[in-house]
Amino acid sequence: MSRTFTLEDTRKLAAILAESAQTEVMPRFRNLPEGSVRGKSSVRDLVTDADEAAERLIASRLGKLHPGAVLIGEEASARNPALLNMLVDADLAFLIDPIDGTRNYVAGLPLFGMMIAACHRGDVIAGVIYDPVSRDSALAVRGEGAWLEYEGGRRVPLTVAPPAPPEDMDGFIATGALPEPLRTTVNGNLSRLGSTASLRCAAHEYRMLAAGHCHVSLYNQLTAWDHAAGWLLHREAGGYAAHFDGSPYKPTHRSGGLLYAPDAGSWHAARKALLGDASEGIET
Repeated sequence: MSRTFTLEDTRKLAAILAESAQTEVMPRFRNLPEGSVRGKSSVRDLVTDADEAAERLIASRLGKLHPGAVLIGEEASARNPALLNMLVDADLAFLIDPIDGTRNYVAGLPLFGMMIAACHRGDVIAGVIYDPVSRDSALAVRGEGAWLEYEGGRRVPLTVAPPAPPEDMDGFIATGALPEPLRTTVNGNLSRLGSTASLRCAAHEYRMLAAGHCHVSLYNQLTAWDHAAGWLLHREAGGYAAHFDGSPYKPTHRSGGLLYAPDAGSWHAARKALLGDASEGIET
């Protein structure tokens, strides 16, 4: 991999998210006028004026900072799905999620995030997950680790939780997008873990995973902007992740599910616990 992305480059991404949060996201939080919230693919898939304004500002700043880079935003991709096809060959591409957890944002719940992932020819090389409420950033640079940076400049390394048996694992499990009969299987097996929850916000779930506050997470809807930054954050914090069949993840993959755990042994144990008989015969 020839393209490098430095710590300073990554901090500039965080600064762009912070500016967009201050300018476009937080002034509209709990202050959305009538008509500023719309449905996209379903009643649970929302977009607001804040999402669109934030994405425009982020894309503008990235375009000036990295001329010629491919910019793939969630809202732009909803209008032009072909944008995602450019990810494979782009020397530098950015995946932008202007507000992750839009349903929480619309509900006035202060649990949402903003994400950027930098990619080189389909590989994630840097990622930022920014919390507009606490105004701190979780950052990862490929091969250099992951850390949390607070607004005042304090930096704390991120490390995943120690391995644990399934009955002691805490997990974020999203089953809504799983196909049947797998959805019913996983839902029936949730009690095999110590506890399970969903924050309706992948940004904060990934931050908690990378910081060691939970052990496992399961997703099936693999929109690239939702997962690329968090996948790298978890990996650089020492974690292990793979598709349900054990194959490695890339942001160009749009199916196959994703399961996260502290290490490979925990991953196999969590997969057996959650997928049950459906895990038998899956190649790894």
